[in-house]
Amino acid sequence: MRKARETPSTWSHLITACRLVVATMVVCCFFYCAFILAFAQLVTPKRAEGSLIHNESGEVIGSELIAQGFSRSEYFWPRPSAVEYNASGSGGSNLSPAGQELRRRAQDVMRKIDVADGKPIPTDLLTASGSGLDPHISLTGAKFQAERVARARGLSVAEVMSIIENYAEKQSGRFDSDPLVNVLALNTALDKTYK
Repeated sequence: MRKARETPSTWSHLITACRLVVATMVVCCFFYCAFILAFAQLVTPKRAEGSLIHNESGEVIGSELIAQGFSRSEYFWPRPSAVEYNASGSGGSNLSPAGQELRRRAQDVMRKIDVADGKPIPTDLLTASGSGLDPHISLTGAKFQAERVARARGLSVAEVMSIIENYAEKQSGRFDSDPLVNVLALNTALDKTYK
């Protein structure tokens, strides 16, 4: 005579499910993250640490990946930020291109920027990026500010332009695009070169 098959109890199913959840969490949350971190440290250690920039005394002054607000005239200014350069919460403004609010904000920036000889202001100096934390400006935007920075630091425009050219990064994979300049790296280089 055949024995009737015993059906596992609900507790047995619950214990098995809990074991699977714990095993999945350990593998996905610990081992996977540890593997990715170790791989990143091996392949690109500077980026894995956050692309930090240090001053002469070794103190961290920022990251190449996150914009900082500069407002003094001896520094290059980044793009406007809808989140006031607060890295704890990136985001755009979602303002309409045809709206009055965006127009007012652009006019405020235009008043702050020293416009000489009626030169057109590069768009990236008037508009915020999607994240509000874009650390780069266009090469055109950097050159536009060179005269103001040179005047404020008592330098020649040629000296400032040479530093800008040294920090221009050509964008890979894009044709005829304006090179980008990291604002924090550029301002740090100015401080190191011309104290």
